[in-house]
Amino acid sequence: MNTLPQLIRDAAKPLTGSPRDYAPLLDLVGDARFVLLGEATHGTHEFYRERAQITKRLIREKGFHAIAVEADWPDAYHINRFVHGADDNTDAADALDGFKRFPQWMWRNADVLDFTRWLRHHNRLQKAEERKVGFYGLDLYSLHASIEAVLAYLAKVDPASVPRARKRYACFDHFGQDTQTYGLATGLGMAPSCEEAVINELVELRLREAQYLQHDGRVAEDELFCAEQNALVIKNAEQYYRTMFRGEVSSWNLRDHHMMETLAALSSHLEQFQKPAKMVVWAHNSHLGDARATEMSKRGEFNLGQLVRERFGKQSIHVGLTTYTGTVTAASDWDGAAERKSIRPALADSYEDLFHRAEHSRFWLEFKKHEELALELKGARLERANGVIYRPETERASHYFTARLPEQFDAVLHFDETRAVEPLERSPKSKLGEVEETFPSGI
Repeated sequence: MNTLPQLIRDAAKPLTGSPRDYAPLLDLVGDARFVLLGEATHGTHEFYRERAQITKRLIREKGFHAIAVEADWPDAYHINRFVHGADDNTDAADALDGFKRFPQWMWRNADVLDFTRWLRHHNRLQKAEERKVGFYGLDLYSLHASIEAVLAYLAKVDPASVPRARKRYACFDHFGQDTQTYGLATGLGMAPSCEEAVINELVELRLREAQYLQHDGRVAEDELFCAEQNALVIKNAEQYYRTMFRGEVSSWNLRDHHMMETLAALSSHLEQFQKPAKMVVWAHNSHLGDARATEMSKRGEFNLGQLVRERFGKQSIHVGLTTYTGTVTAASDWDGAAERKSIRPALADSYEDLFHRAEHSRFWLEFKKHEELALELKGARLERANGVIYRPETERASHYFTARLPEQFDAVLHFDETRAVEPLERSPKSKLGEVEETFPSGI
């Protein structure tokens, strides 16, 4: 009788660096509209590099035209403008300059830099605007940056409305730039919330759509959509900060619900110009695998992966990326410097340990094609989940959770030994007033 590592070894497709490596993945994608590519850490070179390689093929061979990532909307939109040639930035490093607060290396790293340059070059070769590829953020931490973006948009299209919007957003001025103090004070009932003000401003923007779109064309549509998304970020961020001190479940769910709301809105927006909208999503495995197949569900948590499956069904493909050992870029504490840390070998009988014992250094594994293996792997096991903070001394408690991998993902990519992503800088340069991205979960 074959052992479990032997079953994995026989079912796995080794990755050799050949152009044919990801042909099975493209076959699995078929006509799906959403491909969710995860990562087990926020600081592994192979995860960024391979997601970029897969995404390039999805763009060239499957007609995908948007990348949505675990990043804030205004910061990612700098990249979007750069790859569309819509600003004066002459180098991709300038386009990544929006990522100025902890953990900068998530997006200000050498692999994202290379991919951003490739995207700009690809878009330059497209004669039709609708064939160009966009880059967007799904997260909700950028309350103050999004306020600035909404006010800048209104100053351009409707200057008379700026005082009204500024007055509504001035609700946050009582707390200076400290959103955590706002969240604590309002969450404890010590100060009135800004909820009504930010909702009213979002509604106002949507009511004036016809007025703001009187100039025909894709640019006007995109600029209004961007402003509305920033107003939505403000609304949901305000709620997030109020729930942040009530417990991780409510804030986690609100964050992933916002990601789903943004992804759905982006899909609807793009379908005005490109049908069907086809998007690649980059985020942590904990966001993109189906939460119903993990211990998250027992805590009352859901995630983006679950919401996408519930809404889009077979139109979505979910791929997890895992590692056994190596190095990783992470911090020891919140707002700390980026460090190159050694990753301890995976814990015994975890999924990563099983993959290591399969004795392939890099491989692709699709579960539906291997029912016997999927059944053997279906029992709950430990799965690694390293965030932006890595503390090996609390390895089990901090960096593992239980999951049923074949239900969580359609397939996995495993890289047995990985190396740390290269940050563009290692010292934190926090942007005043915004909570660090991924806070408080770290993923």
